[in-house]
Amino acid sequence: MKTKILFLFAVIFTFMISCNNNDEFETVNVAKAEFMSLQAFRASVEIVAPVPIIESGKIYAYNNLVLVNDIDKGIHIIDNSNPVSPVKIAFIKIKATKDMEIKGNYLYADSLMDLLVFDISDINNIKEVARLKDVFPSYIPMPFIENLVVDYGENGNQAGDIIVGWKITQEQRRIDDERNYNTGGVVFNDFMTLASAESTGQGGSLARFKIVNDYLYAVDSHNINIFDITNLVAPRELQEVHAGFDIETIFNKDNLLFLGSMSGMYIYDIETPENPIFISEFQHGTACDPVIVDDNFAYITLRAGNFCGAFESSLEIVDISDVYNLELVKSYPMDNPYGLGIKNNLLFICDGTSGLKVYNKTKIEDLELLNTFKNITAFDVIPMQNKLLLIGNNTLFQYNYSDNGLNLLSEYHLN
Repeated sequence: MKTKILFLFAVIFTFMISCNNNDEFETVNVAKAEFMSLQAFRASVEIVAPVPIIESGKIYAYNNLVLVNDIDKGIHIIDNSNPVSPVKIAFIKIKATKDMEIKGNYLYADSLMDLLVFDISDINNIKEVARLKDVFPSYIPMPFIENLVVDYGENGNQAGDIIVGWKITQEQRRIDDERNYNTGGVVFNDFMTLASAESTGQGGSLARFKIVNDYLYAVDSHNINIFDITNLVAPRELQEVHAGFDIETIFNKDNLLFLGSMSGMYIYDIETPENPIFISEFQHGTACDPVIVDDNFAYITLRAGNFCGAFESSLEIVDISDVYNLELVKSYPMDNPYGLGIKNNLLFICDGTSGLKVYNKTKIEDLELLNTFKNITAFDVIPMQNKLLLIGNNTLFQYNYSDNGLNLLSEYHLN
């Protein structure tokens, strides 16, 4: 009898210890920094045969080509001569790249702190022809993941190495260790505490690069970086312009630049292209937001949740007929919006996992929903002359315009 009682106490004690141990740990997302030497980083660019995509990012169209950014990995080149059956033809390996622009058969792309130039006049023989070093901030943003621990490691890198990316894993970690800084890891539960004569292409609303005549404008989180590309193969860095905080996107119309930030929309005059002048701003609650414009209105999608700050997602329409006096006209609720585009009287909203929404915007204060393309994840769009390009979840969708908005033309899986 005594043995049974001792055994029962042992089981209870073991159970209590187990519960206490479980309470001391939680599952976290661990971002481990990936290091490279600066020399190896700058020698890592390579043009190779097509490869499966890892994570689709921004999209760009130029003549019969479609370019899709593979976030921080490179750029997929797609022959879109036949939109019904596009074909991948090459992949440009570029570490830490997110944006691109093209003018006169020269492709401009970022690679962390550098600006790269590629000659794509012979698409079967793409060449890197120039690199402007140290023209952008030399940091890799933290991944947008909740309950994130950043682990820089202890002895895995050499002096002078740079961070070129993050490897994400899930681990059980002791809660006290996360809250302290004893292991070199940092916890971020709230990220807020920390996109001429020669023809150009067309990017989506999430772009951070924009070519206007002989100038390339590239925004980072604080600045408008300006490059004179009169000589396409040899861009010349000019003085950057401080534009605020948390700048995310850039859009151009006439002699104006519209910058989307997490706190509002900024308007700059580029009548003197090498020296953008601030005109006005429209403030909104903290949220992730691209912006596009037509003659009289700016359309801003505000995405809530995660690290974007806002509690509710929406589409906000702002009267810009007087750029010195901006007024909110109407706000429409959305689910999880990302990019957007306009074509004549059609407004396209990429509402994340809720799909692509097509509106008739003839009456701004009473938008008419024409169609919703569900069962797709919509990230960004490019409304072209005869068709619409959409990227989302590693898939390129193409649509023809129709009376009720759009008809699906093709669906091309990049992986």
